[in-house]
Amino acid sequence: EDARQFFALAGQADEGELSPELSAIMKRLWKDVGVQECFSRSREYQLNDSAEYYLNALDRISAPGYIPTEQDVLRTRVKTTGIVETHFTFKDLHFKMFDVGGQRSERKKWIHCFEGVTAIIFIVAMSEYGPDIGLRIRKCDGDYETDFVCNNKGLTFLSLLICFQNRMMESMKLFDSICNNKWFTETSIYPLIIKNLSLVAL
Repeated sequence: EDARQFFALAGQADEGELSPELSAIMKRLWKDVGVQECFSRSREYQLNDSAEYYLNALDRISAPGYIPTEQDVLRTRVKTTGIVETHFTFKDLHFKMFDVGGQRSERKKWIHCFEGVTAIIFIVAMSEYGPDIGLRIRKCDGDYETDFVCNNKGLTFLSLLICFQNRMMESMKLFDSICNNKWFTETSIYPLIIKNLSLVAL
């Protein structure tokens, strides 16, 4: 019943609105044994790393006059598509920062933008050692390729080729492709392994 009410209320709520009724339902659901069991297996369905943080802070977040803390902001995630370029200056040094989409289909859009860079810092989250990226579905004739989450590892459907991969393995493959990319033959590459990316503040 709570789940049904949650979807009904969430569908009616304005963006950024968290009513007391909706918050109460979310707190009850979060305490539910079944939901906790699902959460314990979150590596199987690619749950956002910060979900537990926000769900444990529902009382504070839903309070009237709530103002996000620095940690609240740092732990947010918005999917990036394409290339977002930002310019800033720090101590007389001028920087260009590129926020790029990490999905496979997005990489070909930005990889060439970094030709001629002197160094690359490749950041990998240790928290991704366990989670799976989901199933990669690709038509055998190569018409398209897409990522999506599915728990049925044995799924077969006509001409679909199915692969199941761990996120860490995906990061290693990406690192290898960058190291051997023609754009970076003269570039120094430094891998940086972080225990929890959500806690990193630059």
